[in-house]
Amino acid sequence: MLAGDIYEQFPNKVDPNGQYVFYSHGMIVEGENTNPISPRWGEYDFPNVKKAISSINYKLIAYHRAKNTDPKKFALKLSNDVKKLLALGVKAENITLVGFSRGGEITILASRNLQNPDINIILLASCADFMKNNDSFTVYGNIYSIYETSDMVGSCQFLINQSTNVSTFNEIAISTGKEHGAFFTPLLEWVMPVKQWLGDNNLDAQDN
Repeated sequence: MLAGDIYEQFPNKVDPNGQYVFYSHGMIVEGENTNPISPRWGEYDFPNVKKAISSINYKLIAYHRAKNTDPKKFALKLSNDVKKLLALGVKAENITLVGFSRGGEITILASRNLQNPDINIILLASCADFMKNNDSFTVYGNIYSIYETSDMVGSCQFLINQSTNVSTFNEIAISTGKEHGAFFTPLLEWVMPVKQWLGDNNLDAQDN
């Protein structure tokens, strides 16, 4: 399998005709360790998750956030980076924000900042109860959601209901029995639909 370009920082050169995908990891990865261990859900394999969702068809930008990152501040950075791409000629429909858990919260906040109906948003176990009936959490654009049926974090339907500028919404549930940890490693159950939604069928994931 051919892995695509993976950037840990905003790329120095931007192709206006290219496609760009931002992946925002879960809170446990914040800090120095790229492979932290959860007592309940095991290892979060950030390097292999990045590799699995990368592709030769798009540039993957995956920042490693510092410990105790403020979600609102990082969402502002993320939305500003998207604005840079737009200013450099990248089409909104060629930009996708992918977020898991805390990274999904950041992605939702960035979407609200951008208010762009053409940007693609992929939410992985991201819609927590504290977001319900909260005006800070609304999304814009084309929304794709995946949640795990054994996880406490479920459907994003309520988020769509409280958002008035959603262009399209698609959602699937997976059932691995791994709770929130289903997204800690690149399982085919979620990597496959993510890459299909990104228009890429070059799978490089672990079926475990």
